[in-house]
Amino acid sequence: MPQSTSKRGIGRGIGVAAAIAVAAAVTAPVAAQAAGAADATPAASSKLHDDFNGDGYQDLAVAAPYGKVDGKAQAGYVAVVYGSAKGLDLSRKQVVSQNTPGIPGAAETGDDYGDGLAAGDLDGDGYADLVVGAPGEDVGEVTAAGTLAVLWGGKQGLSGGTAVATGTEQDRVDPQTPALGDFDGDGNLDLATGNRLLSGPFDRTTGAAKSQSLVLEADYVTDDVAAGDVDHDGITDLVALIHDRGDDDLHDPDARHRRAVYLRGTPDGLSAPAPLKNADGTRMRGGESLGIGDVNKDGYGDLVIGRSLDGSGEVELEDPLLKGGQVGVVYGSADGPDTSRTTIVTQETPNVPGGSEWGDGFGRGISVADVDNDGYADVSTGSPSESLGEVYAAGQITLLRGGKSGLTGDGSYSISQNTKNVPGEAEQNDFFGADTKLLDVNGDGRAELFAGATGENRDGGVWAFPNPVNAPTPSGSVSFGAGTLGTVADGSALGSGFAR
Repeated sequence: MPQSTSKRGIGRGIGVAAAIAVAAAVTAPVAAQAAGAADATPAASSKLHDDFNGDGYQDLAVAAPYGKVDGKAQAGYVAVVYGSAKGLDLSRKQVVSQNTPGIPGAAETGDDYGDGLAAGDLDGDGYADLVVGAPGEDVGEVTAAGTLAVLWGGKQGLSGGTAVATGTEQDRVDPQTPALGDFDGDGNLDLATGNRLLSGPFDRTTGAAKSQSLVLEADYVTDDVAAGDVDHDGITDLVALIHDRGDDDLHDPDARHRRAVYLRGTPDGLSAPAPLKNADGTRMRGGESLGIGDVNKDGYGDLVIGRSLDGSGEVELEDPLLKGGQVGVVYGSADGPDTSRTTIVTQETPNVPGGSEWGDGFGRGISVADVDNDGYADVSTGSPSESLGEVYAAGQITLLRGGKSGLTGDGSYSISQNTKNVPGEAEQNDFFGADTKLLDVNGDGRAELFAGATGENRDGGVWAFPNPVNAPTPSGSVSFGAGTLGTVADGSALGSGFAR
């Protein structure tokens, strides 16, 4: 069966730093309750993708998959910080593990709970819910069978949950790449991963209305999955990045191994996977991170593909523009992804800060949203292995602007812990930019920028930039980690992934 590698995966070098110690005491979440009847539906204005408590502000969910829970190493936990008119409200937060009351399962060594997050209203009650993957979860005698659970939103925030997918020896769950969308246009959100499709509506007792296997290709591993309306027909489509399961060199970015497939959403559900091909009939290069958004405002969802692997100078590149990593765009059309219209952005692109160096990891942690409310989707990405001066793998993040010509370097900027007004200091193996997220937590119509640094203080942390329009001097930036969450800093890899 196809299996998944972690899309955020803590990457080249990142895993070494994050795995030195994997311990963090996890606090009980605020207002955690057993799952029960849904609260009354809030006003329509509060029905936002990531709004777990229905107050009209999106909320930030972030993973700490290596966190230690009640003595269980690498059991994992998820932290949620709620939005407000002033941005993230660090006084309103939850830390959820499988030992939290009402949450399915039990914290066990190596579960990696939280390594795979997605947010959306799965039961149609007007509150966003949180999908949580646990790729290392053992089921009976089956090692790392994997599970997916939904934590239910409500007036008090997330509380309780329901297991919606449990792996078997023959059909392991691929929980690290959950993507939510209405793939059949029936008005209910569906949940797709690299190897299965769960159809809505979802029920708090019975889970998904239907579950079926999803085979993208023969003998593959999933790198990332994203949902969006690429052909502008009102039904969500699905795109997946994959590579050969038999490819022993996971750092080899060869296009023959790293590929992309497109599944069109239709009233009858997802179409058969179609490989994306270049004009000459060869397979289009895939990548390791994926987002979908309309960067040129033509009404079609565009594929934004992060290609962070460059072989670190140890393999010969077919494409010299892969050095240091790249962000590629395939523009949407009525026929789906149009591979004749593409854009490549690197750190050598005019007006993009920095320069392309082996192993930077530029293209990691792609997120797509509009940061200035001009109608063009913008793109954030990390380069977590970027060295700053003599500081190895300190990391930085870059914001790229959408516009009439699509994604370009115009107006782009980069931020690191050495940037003025950014908390902290760039240090070796911080891996700042291990993942990024664009999310409007203050309700002003402009997405704010968030970044994770899995190696910060050997435990990880999260940075919030409340006004990216005014960067690169982002006043008002804040960060949080174990001290804010009430956990013990000891290798949790906090910031390795945000909810999709």
